[in-house]
This record gives sequence, C-alpha cells and structure tokens, in this order.
Amino acid sequence: MKTGLRSTLAAVAVACSGLVGTTASATPTVELDMASTFPTSMPILGTASQDLVQRIATMSDGTLVIHSHEPNTLVPAPDSVNAVADGRIEAAWAGAGWFAGRDTAFNMFSSVPFGPSMGEYLAWLYYGGGLELAREMFAEHGVYNIPCGMIPPEASGWFPEEIRSVQDLKGIRMRFFGLGAQVMQRLGVETQQLAPGEILAAVENGELDATEFSLPSMDQRLGFSKVLKYYYFPGWHQQATLFDLYIALDVWNEMSESHQTIVETACGDVIRDMMAKGEAMQWSAMQEMQAEGVELRRWPASILVELEDAWLDIARNEAANNPNFARVYASYSDFRENYKIWKHFSFLE
Repeated sequence: MKTGLRSTLAAVAVACSGLVGTTASATPTVELDMASTFPTSMPILGTASQDLVQRIATMSDGTLVIHSHEPNTLVPAPDSVNAVADGRIEAAWAGAGWFAGRDTAFNMFSSVPFGPSMGEYLAWLYYGGGLELAREMFAEHGVYNIPCGMIPPEASGWFPEEIRSVQDLKGIRMRFFGLGAQVMQRLGVETQQLAPGEILAAVENGELDATEFSLPSMDQRLGFSKVLKYYYFPGWHQQATLFDLYIALDVWNEMSESHQTIVETACGDVIRDMMAKGEAMQWSAMQEMQAEGVELRRWPASILVELEDAWLDIARNEAANNPNFARVYASYSDFRENYKIWKHFSFLE
C-alpha cells in the first residue's frame, strides 16, 4: 500500500490577539495497484473496473486512489488472485473461480451450474452465510474479498456445428470456466480455462474447437462470431456470476474505516450498475449477430437433463472429498431449499 506518497500537511496559522498557531493534518492519500482480469475495452466487465476506481476516487475526495492495470501488465490475467495471495500485488479485479486451484470450493463464490438467479445468489451471499464462508476461506490465504460485480445468465457456448445430443460433445476441445468445465469434462469435452484475450486466437489456430465466455455483448466484442456460428443458450453453467475486488488482507486492515466503507459502498454501486446494464445490452447484440449469420440455439431439454445430472454427481463427489466444499455446498443448498417456498408462490415460472 502506497500511503503518504502524495500526502500533505495543511498548516493553518492563527495569529491574532496572542493566540498560539495550530496545525491540522489532512488525510494522507492511499494508492493501490490493481490487476484486472478483463481489458477495459470489454463491455460491462472491463468498463466496471474503471467505474469502480472513479467512484472510489470521487467518494474519497481523492484520498483513496486505485490504479487499474490492463490484463497481463502486472501479472498474467489468470494469476491475478493468486498474486494477491502471494503478496506480489495489492489488489485484483476478478472472480473467485480464478482462485479455485487453491481450493475447488472457491468456485461456489463465482458461479454454480444450474444455480440461482442474481437476486437469490445475492440473498444467500449476504443473508444466508455465503459471504462469511468466503471471507473465512480467503483470509486463510491473506486475501480480503469484496463482492463487486454481478452479471445475468451467460450464453453457454459457441460451436462450429449444431449439437443434437451429448454424443456430439465428445472429443470437442473447448474453453470453459469453473465448475461448468467439470460438467463438460464428464460428458467427454476437453476443457481449458483461458483468459478472454487468448480465446479467439486459440480457436483460429485450431487449438480449440469451441468456446464459452460470457454475455452476448461481451462475446460479440471478442469476435467469436467470425469463426463459430452456432451460439447456445441458456447459460446453465452460470445463471448468475459474481465478481470481487480482492485486496491483500494486511493492506485492507491498514486502511481507515472510512476508506473501507467507501470501497464497500462503491462495489455495491458497481453491482447494481452491472446487473442493470447486463440485462439491457444483450438483445441488441444478439440481433446484430443473427443478422451476420449466427444461429441462436436453445439446448434441448434432454441435453439439459444430462448436464444437470452430471453436475449433481460432481457436487456430491466434491463434497465427499473436500470439507470446505461440503460446508459451502451445504449452506448454499439449505438456503436454496428454503428459498423454494418464496420462489414458488411469488414468481411467474
């Protein structure tokens, strides 16, 4: 943490009627370097990091400055959360799935196959014990996580040909993220987790046959429609996706309570904006890609059933082999089970 690099002492001399001069100290400026997993040119995910740093600077009156760096400038993009844990950088804008190499349970704080909508996911996180579990786990690695972004259901993949059955998935080499990748592997897909800037080249040079990434507006910007024409929905693997601001725990603990509150508040604003923007921007991107020849497809019910069965089996195995996953999955599942009564009676299904 760069504290006092631009700090000043504002001295006010009061000299009148024999009064002694006094000196008041201004709040020192705190500066942090933040690695971003997503380029600023990317809609929603990339622009959100810039929105975050601007909000924090404005709300703190310039006393808290976060310098956002493009992917791969401070550290390799997929390594950003690990770099915070290792003390190589102070902060990162990313998702918990990028930290799952340390513990598969971190995936549960990023996205869950056949998981909840945005509202239900946030409800579990803030009022169902999810955030407490996440912070306990991250603290063991010297990281403080602040929920700082959320997007609606993603698309679930770009393919060179129509997929009529799960047999058509066998042997496909595909970029896939998080727990959804384990589901695809169960059905015979060879998966890789690549950073967004690496995906198109991997498809073009034949390293990958297919890919998923995110929302249509972001996929469109990455150029997948130039090489792949079958675009599948719904995003069974990521019905809602969380993103965090990660700050080294010792750096976070040194920050003033005022600065901590500003960061938490700014992240809440970013979540709201990303949710609204994510819902507003997709139909136009889909229409534009359709006009360019992209075939929009919805997964047949039979394939979705097989995907969900594979996920439930994976979740049981993960819980049996990983105590942290078992704790998190139990909390998540209990909340969802109780939420069903509200969902059933209150929402049009």
